[in-house]
Amino acid sequence: MTTSTEDLQMGRTALGIELGSTRIKAVLIDLNDNTIASGSYSWENKFINNFWTYPLEQVWQGIQASYRELASHVYEQYGISLTKIGAIGVSAMMHGYLAFDDQDQLLVPFRTWRNNNTTEAAEQLTKLFDFNVPQRWSIAHLYQAILNQEGHVKSVDYLTTLAGYVHWQLSGEKNLGIGDASGMFPIDSITHDYDQTKIEQFEHYTNVLGFDFKLHELLPKVLVAGQEAGHLTEKGARLLDPTGTLLAGTVLAPAEGDAGTGMVATNSVRQRTGNISAGTSAFSMIVLDRPLKAVHRDIDVVTTPDGSPVAMVHTNNCTSDINAWVGLFQEFAESIGQKMAPDQLYATLFKESTHGDADCGGLVNYAYLSGENITNVEAGRPLFVRTPNSQFNLANFIKAQLYSAFAPLKIGNDILMKEEQIKAETMIAQGGIFRTPIIGQQVLADALDTPITVMKNAGEGGPWGMAVLAAYLLTDRKLALADYLEKQVFADPQSTTIAPNEDGVKGFDDFIERYQQGLSIVQAAKILPDDRKN
Repeated sequence: MTTSTEDLQMGRTALGIELGSTRIKAVLIDLNDNTIASGSYSWENKFINNFWTYPLEQVWQGIQASYRELASHVYEQYGISLTKIGAIGVSAMMHGYLAFDDQDQLLVPFRTWRNNNTTEAAEQLTKLFDFNVPQRWSIAHLYQAILNQEGHVKSVDYLTTLAGYVHWQLSGEKNLGIGDASGMFPIDSITHDYDQTKIEQFEHYTNVLGFDFKLHELLPKVLVAGQEAGHLTEKGARLLDPTGTLLAGTVLAPAEGDAGTGMVATNSVRQRTGNISAGTSAFSMIVLDRPLKAVHRDIDVVTTPDGSPVAMVHTNNCTSDINAWVGLFQEFAESIGQKMAPDQLYATLFKESTHGDADCGGLVNYAYLSGENITNVEAGRPLFVRTPNSQFNLANFIKAQLYSAFAPLKIGNDILMKEEQIKAETMIAQGGIFRTPIIGQQVLADALDTPITVMKNAGEGGPWGMAVLAAYLLTDRKLALADYLEKQVFADPQSTTIAPNEDGVKGFDDFIERYQQGLSIVQAAKILPDDRKN
């Protein structure tokens, strides 16, 4: 069904904005969940003073540029200036650390999920809670700042995530969706709030160190999908649209993390469903039907946007090294007068990988642009390794790049599947690597020895998923989120499923064995100075 001009004029629409690792994107959908228009803005994190960060000024530059492009597309297609939107939702890279004082001033530059300087804090909190606290979680960043005796800690009045910050600026409300909140502090899946016992443990723990924190005052209020999270203020409308065309008053959905929007975009919020998101980082998620039997440092427990517990394997690195190598090949192609569109170049190189050996001919690659918690690698040092007898050719080289993108994810999932005997009935993947059909999907199926489904919207899922969560607000909400997605949004999904290949599974296992044997090489490479920091 085509979107009508009346739908746009009356605001029968939903807007999703997602701040990803390399792109900020805005997607406008109608109430049949069809995309009307989109806009995007590219950005990159910078490594400044030993922290991966993005300046908040660029947050708004990117949001405004994305919205401006989206609004322009609406005008070009429908001849309508976008004045009313039915509902808005914001999502972003999960976790990290944004700390503000009582004057709402940022105390230190935004510390992203990519920082892995919180080892000591994460280990102490995991022991204290008997619950895995990853290094990227907000509470680990706060406690590490305490351990480091950072001067700003005594002034912390509010702590939030990137999505929570943008939502706060648009609405004036200090709340957060439960999925994103579950990466700030452990959640009680029964009360749908922060775990009170662990709150008390932390407050006592830090009180001994001289800090009188009241975490429920410090952290955002927790909301679940379907709850109203505020309304767009005049200030917020101008932050989105400086031209003054967009009116205030739009209802806002609870802000979410990119894991939550990935679950929505892949219809993976019901128990025993799973999804995988592959981009700058990667994560796999399985909605649990029972608690884990043990605490695993490589498996996080977060929640769906409606509060169900989820086992999550998160890796700091995935496709960035592939992108760097493809960029090098593009330079070579241009130097000999052969210009190729990026999608064409990726497709050409990925197709070449299918001629490689199942185990990459003995080649090993470590795609670590940043440290990797799964494999205890502290510093980002991308490395390609081969022996004199390795089968060094283009096909094996590209296959090694694809294998290494998913290697940490496999290592983490082997714990979940082999030690916990937890496996999803379906695993749905999304991410730009799947824009080239079949090849990355087959590699992932072989890596996890699990059938992998890719939906039509695999390259654009996150912001669209946030728009769907916003649209959910405009229904009568009698349906639970899982039922709403299944019966309305994904009633007729377009997807392809690929089963693991026996030779590919064995080849990936052989690759991983060499990969793990060589980890000491990349761990030792941290001694190399990183003198050319951004």
